[in-house]
Amino acid sequence: MGLGDKAKHLAEEAEGKAKEATGKLTDDESKEAEGKAQQASANLKQAGDDVKDAFNR
Repeated sequence: MGLGDKAKHLAEEAEGKAKEATGKLTDDESKEAEGKAQQASANLKQAGDDVKDAFNR
């Protein structure tokens, strides 16, 4: 996988953490759930990157 994809997925995870934290601070359950979902999506993409990297070695 390219470094650009990995960086994009890490940024997506960080954005999800920020949304989750904002949701907790403002008692916005919707924003908190959205942040958690975004983190899960980014983590899944990162796992896919790891699998692709393993096969490319």
